[in-house]
Amino acid sequence: MTVIVLTNCPAGLRGFLTRWLLEISPGVFIGNPNTRIRDVLWAEVQQYANQGRALLAHTTDTEQGYTFRTHDHTWHPTDHEGLTLIRRLSTVPSAVSKPKPGWSNAAKRRRLGRN
Repeated sequence: MTVIVLTNCPAGLRGFLTRWLLEISPGVFIGNPNTRIRDVLWAEVQQYANQGRALLAHTTDTEQGYTFRTHDHTWHPTDHEGLTLIRRLSTVPSAVSKPKPGWSNAAKRRRLGRN
C-alpha cells in the first residue's frame, strides 16, 4: 500500500498522480504500485511540487511495517534504533531578539504626553 499526501501543489501534479493512484480526498492518493513505479512517482513529486509539501508513506518489512519520506516539511523522519520517529526543529527565539525590561522611550513620551 502506498499513500501520497500533497499540500499546496500544482493541479498538474495531482493529475499526473491520478494515472497511477486513486485520489480519495483532495491531495490524498492511495494505491499499490510496485517499488519501481513508486520511486518514479516520488521523484516526479519532488521535482514538480514547487512551493508545496509532500509526504509518501508505504509498507515495508520493518518493525513498524511501514516507512515514509517527506518533501519540504518542517518535521523530518529520523531513525532511532530501528524505529522511524518524527523530529521537529525547535523554534526558540534567540537571546538577541528579547526586548529590554521596562518601558520603551516612545511609551514614556506617550505616557507623559510628549509625542
